[in-house]
Amino acid sequence: MAFFKAKDFTATCAWDAIDIATVEGASVRLHWTDKPYKWHINDGDEVFVLLDGVVKMHTCDSDGREQVTRMEAGHIFHAGVGDAHVAHPVGEARILVIEKPSSV
Repeated sequence: MAFFKAKDFTATCAWDAIDIATVEGASVRLHWTDKPYKWHINDGDEVFVLLDGVVKMHTCDSDGREQVTRMEAGHIFHAGVGDAHVAHPVGEARILVIEKPSSV
């Protein structure tokens, strides 16, 4: 058993993470960041739960147009296979990500 207090987690570099568990083959990781990630498409579903901070989630619609959605603590984003996206934190953010271990 383990308890985690997301708000207290920091890392030495953006997008560093604590591996919390593997559930039915999916990785569950707590990330800390203060910098944007990179545009990517996962090879499986991704669940992105913002625990602390603010993130501007950039996505592309089916016509390739970029959209930006402001996420706040408690918001959840789901990206399916083929959904291009990139997270841009506003300051520090702590995020729980559940995805296939092979995802980008």
